Amino acid sequence: MKVLHALIALGLAATPAWAVYAPIPESAKGKALTASVAASVFHDSNIFGASTNEIDSMVYRVAPSLSLDRSLSQQTFFSAGYAVTWDHVADRPGKTDLFSHAGNVRLAHAFSPRTSIDISDSYQISRSPESLLAGVPLNTDQSFRSNQLDGRFVTSASERLGFTFKGRHMTFDYRNDVLAASLDREELLLGASADFRLNPTTKLLGEYRYQTIGYDNAGGLKDKDSHFLLAGVDYAAGRRLAFNGRAGVENRRRDGAPDEDAPYIELSGRYAYGEVSFLSAGYVLTFEETSNVALYTDTKVNRFFVNVQHAVTPTVVVSGLFNYEPSTLQGRAGASPDRDETTLRTGVAVTYLARRNWSLSATLDWDNIDSDDASRDYDRTRIGVHGRYQF
Repeated sequence: MKVLHALIALGLAATPAWAVYAPIPESAKGKALTASVAASVFHDSNIFGASTNEIDSMVYRVAPSLSLDRSLSQQTFFSAGYAVTWDHVADRPGKTDLFSHAGNVRLAHAFSPRTSIDISDSYQISRSPESLLAGVPLNTDQSFRSNQLDGRFVTSASERLGFTFKGRHMTFDYRNDVLAASLDREELLLGASADFRLNPTTKLLGEYRYQTIGYDNAGGLKDKDSHFLLAGVDYAAGRRLAFNGRAGVENRRRDGAPDEDAPYIELSGRYAYGEVSFLSAGYVLTFEETSNVALYTDTKVNRFFVNVQHAVTPTVVVSGLFNYEPSTLQGRAGASPDRDETTLRTGVAVTYLARRNWSLSATLDWDNIDSDDASRDYDRTRIGVHGRYQF
């Protein structure tokens, strides 16, 4: 059973029950089939993420979900989940009732104690996105469909030497015709790494990644691909303390714009100081796609983030997220200069875990974008209460 336990530890299927930034503790499932229903009432100060003439509204949400976690054998683990979310946005122009869907499936199999494969796929139809696009035309419907397929193959040549091969394919399909013409795309990321176990807690590794981004329209202006060469370290001192670090160089080749060599960094750490209490933090330096592809090729992001979850009592948990992103929009030649932009996302939640199968939370989320491009500025606050019952 040790092989099966290791597969399960890689990550159970999850269905989104909370549209809030702060990490919300979940009750232990404890059975193969789990059904739950969540209900929320919150106020959203800027439902479209507009820079001016913001529209605020009360939002009433009901979100039932179903998840399955099943051991097919001692070597094989399967999980699947589905959730539907109904949002009634009282003061939204046009359609006030929005239905979102999210589904996922995962299969993990251990060929031996040293070799395993893990494949997962998640699909969502988001009619009321949690994170809104900056700089889109005023009060535009930003709903979209997306799919993400992940695969990972891990094997070891010896007690100390191991290899990992991984891939990710993502698609984005926006409902609004203007956004679709600009932003519909697919992204493919492939990677291979070799790691050497220095001691029981520390691994050193070298990694190569290849990324390609292809847009459905005007690809000759917007498409790009990148090659990454990275070195890193993984450190894990039991279940309480872990650290992962990668650093190296990215060679980004842009269609219709100059190529660029830039540093790439990703750092993350987690310290669990209680049964449900933990602190995690990290930093990422990379290129990401932007919502205004006519003016900018992409954006160079510095992302600092902190997550905390603290059990005040056995039934009261306080959690929070702080995400700070100073970035530079990479101006397209003849269309715009480079512009600085700072994004702040933060959230806090207080959760009452009354019993094993139900909980109640009060939450506050705040988004703010301060940009040299005034059309991308926006401010958004959501405050509400959320309840969940698990059958």
